[in-house]
Amino acid sequence: MKTREEAISYGLSFPDTYQDAPFHDDNWQLIRVKSNKKAFLWIYERNGYINLNVKVDPEWRDFWRNTYDSVISGWHQNKEHWNTIILDGSVPDKDIENMITESYALISDNPSKRIYEAVKKIPKGKVATYGQIAAMAGEPKMARAVGNALHKNPDPDNIPCYRIVNSKGKLSGEFAFGGAGAQAKLLEADGIRVKDGKVDLDKYGI
Repeated sequence: MKTREEAISYGLSFPDTYQDAPFHDDNWQLIRVKSNKKAFLWIYERNGYINLNVKVDPEWRDFWRNTYDSVISGWHQNKEHWNTIILDGSVPDKDIENMITESYALISDNPSKRIYEAVKKIPKGKVATYGQIAAMAGEPKMARAVGNALHKNPDPDNIPCYRIVNSKGKLSGEFAFGGAGAQAKLLEADGIRVKDGKVDLDKYGI
């Protein structure tokens, strides 16, 4: 992703979004969420490159800045909650898209609540993938946001996040659920067989 047109197109691919130019300056294009009119993607040219401003969870802010020289603190915005992506070709498209997706998740109308409601629908004895939960929550692109939401589960007794596995059936990191092997024990208590850190999606997938 290097051009303004590519960035605008990707931003508008999310549900309930529209393009805006509020500053009467053709250099600045914003992609907003219709339901709350908040912008999650700012697009402008600076120093010869297209720049994107995206909102970021503070837990991921420094990760992106430390990973890529072309991801810096938000230019002309709150540097705690916004990053700037310089489209100079050094940041892979996949990660640019991930950052835009994360920004949309933070700005749109509480996707975490929809994610938690989707997780509650996984029956005992079954598992779902991050992608399936994202689709059930109405945001097929938001698999990464699902992971972020599950790590902040406000009600583990009623929101069975341990029933989420990756697209290959692999369990989460060892300490995601309070200790080594904790997720496997919870799944096995549900009657799900775990072998080599994985479950059989053909047998146990929803």
